[in-house]
Amino acid sequence: MKQTLAIALLVYTLAWSCLEKPKEETAAVRPIEMVYPLLDAANSRWFYFSSATRPFGMVNLSPDTQLDGAWGAGYRYNTDTIKGFSHIHAWQMSGVSVMPVTLGDDASALFTNYYSAFSHDREVVEPGYHSVFLERYGIQVELGATHRVGFHRYSFPMQSRAGILFHLGGMLGPSEIAEGTLVQSGPRQLTGSVTNLPTTRRPKPITVYFQVELDRDIRSVIVQEDVAHRIVEVEPSGEGTLHMKVAISYTSAENAALNLTSELPHWEFERVVDETQSRWNDLLGRIEISGGNETQRRRFYTDLWKALQGRRTLSDVNGAYPDNTGETFRVGQIPLDNAGKPKFRHFNSDSFWGAQWTIGVLWSLVYPDIMDEFTNSLLQYYKDGGLIPRGPSGGNYTHVMTGASSTPFFAAAYQKGIRSIDWELAYEGLKKNHLPGGMMGKAGYEHHTAMGGNVEDYMKLGYVPYPNPKGRFGFHEQGAGQTLEYSYQDWTLAQLAKALGKTEDAIYFEQRSKNYRNLYDPESSWIRPKDINGNWLTPFDPYDYGRGYVEANGAQFTWFVPHDLPGLASLMGGNEKAVEKLNAQFEAAEALGFTSGTSHAVETHPEYRRIPINYGNQPSMQTAFIFNHLGRPDLTQSWSRKVVNRAFSAVSTDLGYNGDEDQGLMGSLAVLMKMGLFQMNGGTEKNPLYELGSPLFDKTVIHLHPDYYPGKTFTIETQNNGPNQYFIQKKHVNGLPLEGLGIPHDDLVQGGILTLKMGPNP
Repeated sequence: MKQTLAIALLVYTLAWSCLEKPKEETAAVRPIEMVYPLLDAANSRWFYFSSATRPFGMVNLSPDTQLDGAWGAGYRYNTDTIKGFSHIHAWQMSGVSVMPVTLGDDASALFTNYYSAFSHDREVVEPGYHSVFLERYGIQVELGATHRVGFHRYSFPMQSRAGILFHLGGMLGPSEIAEGTLVQSGPRQLTGSVTNLPTTRRPKPITVYFQVELDRDIRSVIVQEDVAHRIVEVEPSGEGTLHMKVAISYTSAENAALNLTSELPHWEFERVVDETQSRWNDLLGRIEISGGNETQRRRFYTDLWKALQGRRTLSDVNGAYPDNTGETFRVGQIPLDNAGKPKFRHFNSDSFWGAQWTIGVLWSLVYPDIMDEFTNSLLQYYKDGGLIPRGPSGGNYTHVMTGASSTPFFAAAYQKGIRSIDWELAYEGLKKNHLPGGMMGKAGYEHHTAMGGNVEDYMKLGYVPYPNPKGRFGFHEQGAGQTLEYSYQDWTLAQLAKALGKTEDAIYFEQRSKNYRNLYDPESSWIRPKDINGNWLTPFDPYDYGRGYVEANGAQFTWFVPHDLPGLASLMGGNEKAVEKLNAQFEAAEALGFTSGTSHAVETHPEYRRIPINYGNQPSMQTAFIFNHLGRPDLTQSWSRKVVNRAFSAVSTDLGYNGDEDQGLMGSLAVLMKMGLFQMNGGTEKNPLYELGSPLFDKTVIHLHPDYYPGKTFTIETQNNGPNQYFIQKKHVNGLPLEGLGIPHDDLVQGGILTLKMGPNP
């Protein structure tokens, strides 16, 4: 069914050569064909790599070459051994790992030695499909998936004894798997479960129920005492092909079976792959690009694909979901529509830390339906557990990272007309997060106390002291960084309060949003940590990583004032001095490629920790667009283009995001920068502005969602664009001159054409 890699590469090449032709000549070219799933796979993280999965699918089925750890585990390209094919690669969760095997005289020996070598020469990886050859057994493995069901096709050697090993215990990615069960429930059926034990970040266990169906009879289930795994032997088949469906649920075995029968009642493998790839193509096709070179176009669609990855569905096809927010586990139920279907899905999600510049902007513009679902899901956590999360896992709070990072996400949704939720209730939950007892009261992964966030001192003193005088209670107790986050998030809550007519709250939180000023040190001209007594941190080095700043240094974090850049510049002595300071930081960062090495793991190393701008992590990834607000859009245009070229242009297994690609955040950022659109405050003010950078392509067409926006398409056309012609000379919308930094949301979603004349000089 699938092409070899060589043929696939030929198809890609033909696609690139055709992309510039008129639309009627390129109808066969699909965005999905341009995606490179192996991007950065050598530096993979448990939830990073994807192949056989649908957008936000509960199942994310792929090979695992490293089993232990949230970092450096899962599928890593520069390895030669497959250790199983698991169905869950999610934030702090894993489960249901299987391995097809051929059985010899002593099948029990496989329990402790079942891994197989493989070669990339006999591997095909596409969105929605993965094929690989297990050299030890001579088995060709093909993987596909619906939303909640993994679909396997195994081609065994003729006359071999075919078996499948189920990994039911031990480490699997970020979790230790325990309490594994597997029983035969029919001639061709198996029912089982595994439990993800608690982790440092996910404090409660979560059980995964699974239902297995095969297209051959089961001959036996081989069990060995004191070994958690099981081997299932199936009856022989003359053609040597075995199909297997594996459906999962986080609520019950019955719902796993329902997910299977509802989503995959047939055995047509190609049909499943085609349907999955069509779904991906529909979403990727909401943005059409032309111009640039082959690598740029290929990387753009890979970035867009990543922007729709990582965050995974928790709810079943009937709307049942795991609620772990209370004292005891319960099964919740998503409200149903008039047709009896769940109104939205419930999600597992890494942090929204940095989402104000990434998915919050991209989703609300191009995928408002997805943002709509996520706001509903996050509000459901509030209804169940009394808090809107900043990154839930297994139906529970993880308190990942710091602050109230969901507030800008909600505020942007409201300001862009996404109104399906109870906004009075949402505001109640968001406001709670900004007060003692809410998310601002908790540091990273602070599960049982509420003192690491130190929102009390923030409210009393106007800043979060460093070090925390109360002690150590969680990760990321970094007072200066926390203060800047809280200040910005307060401002976004104030904008939502204004929109909802809550004038008193708006005044209060807008006043709090000025707290960042309390940590500006005029002598050093940096944001500088203070202790509980108001003393500056001494000695002070603005390039010292992590000393008062969350996953950053002071040089990077000083600019985290997206809501009041004129105020920050005034503290620095005016726009000219601020420009000079920031421009010098970019010049220094350029020598290191604008990132702290090529992975998050090395950003604390001596040679990288002192970089003044880091586009490999969230705290300073807005900095190129700050120049827009200091009267120098030319510097925004030049530096944003240079960052894209150095940090977000590789199409390689060893390079990609050069840092921490937290479930679509960096992919979204790259897409926005390449379209030349950005929102400094995350689109959280009334009628948010899309400010301009330097579009990479000759033409970008955004297909607007008809259920949310009145226009059909919004097109960005550039004239005279090129590698050295990245400055905007003139700008027009629908033929009329455009004034200011960009175009307001309400105008953009009416549809139209933005025309930019580019040149080599500002």
